[in-house]
Amino acid sequence: MHVIVIGAGLGGLCLAQGLRRKNIGVTVYESDDALTSRQQGYRIHIDQHGDRALAANLPERLHRLFRATAGLPRTSTPVFDHRLERLTVLEPSDGGVHLAVDRLTLRRILLSGLTDAVRFGKRFTHYRAGAGGRVTAYFADGSTATGDVLVAADGVNSPVRGQYLPHARVVDTGLRQLYGKVPLTARTRELFLDDMFAVFTPIIGPDGSFVGVAPVEFPEPAPAEWGVTQDYMTCSFGARRELLPPDDELRAMPGTELRALTLRAIEDWHPRVRAIIEHWDTSTVFALALRTSVPIEPWPTTNVTLLGDAIHAMSPAGGIGANTALRDASALATALGAAAAGRPLLQALAGYESAMIAYGFAAVRASAENGHRLLGQDPLPAA
Repeated sequence: MHVIVIGAGLGGLCLAQGLRRKNIGVTVYESDDALTSRQQGYRIHIDQHGDRALAANLPERLHRLFRATAGLPRTSTPVFDHRLERLTVLEPSDGGVHLAVDRLTLRRILLSGLTDAVRFGKRFTHYRAGAGGRVTAYFADGSTATGDVLVAADGVNSPVRGQYLPHARVVDTGLRQLYGKVPLTARTRELFLDDMFAVFTPIIGPDGSFVGVAPVEFPEPAPAEWGVTQDYMTCSFGARRELLPPDDELRAMPGTELRALTLRAIEDWHPRVRAIIEHWDTSTVFALALRTSVPIEPWPTTNVTLLGDAIHAMSPAGGIGANTALRDASALATALGAAAAGRPLLQALAGYESAMIAYGFAAVRASAENGHRLLGQDPLPAA
């Protein structure tokens, strides 16, 4: 069996690691020219689902490295208003694992040992089903790849999903978010209340805009050549799209202008919050339009399948998008392992899709509800 994976994000790489452990052939095709070609965010919250997926699919030494570079924030979530008056404290209901990791560090760990199986600079254009249950992927450079299974792990803009499930919708949440970092030094640590070293701390403004902070602290430093060695605080500003310039203007703004825009928006907020934004490393700041999938009914199983944001992109308000993608990757690796051992392939994939559709779209709905209640996200439309 040979599996073609489109997309070298967290889910695609975790799947490839799991297939390698099961001695199943796999090649991953990524449209970006390199792992660091574009900014995709910083801190990721890893819960018990994500940690179990990583433990099940990474070689033991790589899972140890992941754990060694993962911080242990406080599990409670304090919520403040713009004057830094505490509104409430949300406690986790699961009592499970809660880790804070740097996205790029985790992707580098997931890529370790896979360099021979990952092809960068390969923009997928379409696929065709062939004879004998095989499927061929076509790329913009004119090359092709043929395998037994094609997996869409290519994110919210997935061209595989666009061809395979053209009725599946991704919609605007109505929210825009500016992401950036504040390097943690002896001086900048004093900007943050002790309670803010938590899984995530939202600070809600009177118009529904918000500043969110969350720590990334390395118990042990990642290898120096990875370029991410200093502790930092992820710091984002979010607002309804109506309160910000149009998307094309936002995307064109350098970090200095995005910081100035944010400072104008929080002009009458607590001085400590303004100081946090003033200490943004402007080279790290970028804008993103937040979108969500709309749940759909199950579809007939074929040897084309999907995982992560390619099928169930969700609002970050739930903090579970990455974990759900890792959970998908682990479940799909198990299903393909069963197929390699003799279970009919489509039967194995149908079992994976049935479970993934249930928990994946449940996560989409829960994240949308959190986003609507806390951040003013548009309600999730009907299917």
